[in-house]
Amino acid sequence: MNHPPVDLAAIARQEMQARGFEPDIPAAAIEQAESARQNPEPGLPDLTTLLWSSLDNDDSRDLDQVEWAERTAAGIRVLVGIADVDSAVAKGSPVDLHAAKETTTVYTGIRTFSMLPERLSTDRTSLSEGEDRLAVVVEMTVAPDGSLGTSPGANRIYRGLLRNRAQLTYGAVGPWLEGTAAMPAKVAASAPLAAQLQLQNEAAHLLRAARDRLGALTFDRAELQTVVDNGKVRGVEGRRANTASRLIEDFMIGANEVMAQTLRAAGVASIRRIVKAPERWPRMVELAAHYGDRLPAEPDPAALNAFLLRRKQADPVHFADVSLSVLKLMGPGEYVAARPGADMEGHFGLAAHDYTHSTAPNRRFADLVTQRLLKALLAHQPAPYSDEELDATARNCTLMEDAARKVQRDMSKRIAAVALAEQVGRKFAAVVTGVTPKGVFVRISEPPVEGRLMRGEQGVDVGDQIQVTLLSTDPQRGFIDFAR
Repeated sequence: MNHPPVDLAAIARQEMQARGFEPDIPAAAIEQAESARQNPEPGLPDLTTLLWSSLDNDDSRDLDQVEWAERTAAGIRVLVGIADVDSAVAKGSPVDLHAAKETTTVYTGIRTFSMLPERLSTDRTSLSEGEDRLAVVVEMTVAPDGSLGTSPGANRIYRGLLRNRAQLTYGAVGPWLEGTAAMPAKVAASAPLAAQLQLQNEAAHLLRAARDRLGALTFDRAELQTVVDNGKVRGVEGRRANTASRLIEDFMIGANEVMAQTLRAAGVASIRRIVKAPERWPRMVELAAHYGDRLPAEPDPAALNAFLLRRKQADPVHFADVSLSVLKLMGPGEYVAARPGADMEGHFGLAAHDYTHSTAPNRRFADLVTQRLLKALLAHQPAPYSDEELDATARNCTLMEDAARKVQRDMSKRIAAVALAEQVGRKFAAVVTGVTPKGVFVRISEPPVEGRLMRGEQGVDVGDQIQVTLLSTDPQRGFIDFAR
């Protein structure tokens, strides 16, 4: 079916506005960003001689964190440097007011809508290669059993000046760490850097194994990546996590736990990231039974993870379908304000009681708020936010994150509709991802695209694996229709 060309960039902007975003950064914020500078303070530790490196997506320019590690008698000492965005963005300034409203950078596949002006997020506050930058440093000691050290000084947070020596990518470093590709050029040119990455990978494996024992959930999810050439969609493909991206995920989880624990121990109110026990646990029990497995009647992350690991071993090819089903049944996370001494719900998916978001202040406002709370604590100053402000911020961050997810989902469908327009009539293996009053939704595996099941939807539920035929696509509306 031939469709007239669609202006996806214009549609993305319209979607942003429809979901409550302000896609055009105000002139006052742009003006502030042009003159904003990080001003190093006397007495901060100079960490620029360490061999810091960053790992991120191949096209990332808003670099929020860098890493360094060394082996010690107590284990592997890991340092995560987080961009000190607060040093260039004052609370209540035009940039801050815009960020507080938007709360997140939105990646639509065809255009990125930054929470901060790009002069900041991709330049002045980005931990760009070869640039001296202020940072908040989270130091953790990974014990041989993968736990975070409990002795005094094993885990601490402080400010410092650092320099990213090597901007690296998941796409290049991951296959090398997995032994399926040659060393990236930057790594091959530096034996100390190669040793650094191997040591970091060792620490990450220890952290992950320890979380597995606690019941953190193991997923294999494919994200849709758009292949764009001169602003035109040439195709879509699945991008899966690899060893390099999992390394960063493990380090960020650890850093976020240390941050949450530090603020709680100091009696500081903060924003937490929580994922409640899933309401659709009975469906997860049914899903396990479908595969001849068992889950307990009440939500249990350790039992769920054990089931996922067994499925991954039994059928690695289709494990992504099981992962997606469980993720859909889990439900989204949310931000909540945590009061000192109050009993808080944890993060079900990570099996973590103390968890926040703090490692991406260039693109998440909750992380910038957490950074300010931490810096005030380090400086022995009053908290910069009242309890009421934290409550309002947590609510808005949750609301806008949900809106961003819907923008990204709708744009993914439009992009996929363009890419699949020539494949109408083709058959695909699919998994049911949603059963709602609006209809039944499925996701095909290759490429990982979601659409609506228009025929044969009776009697199916989330997690069912079925065969579908592509009926039609409508890029303008983002419709992708399948039949069972």
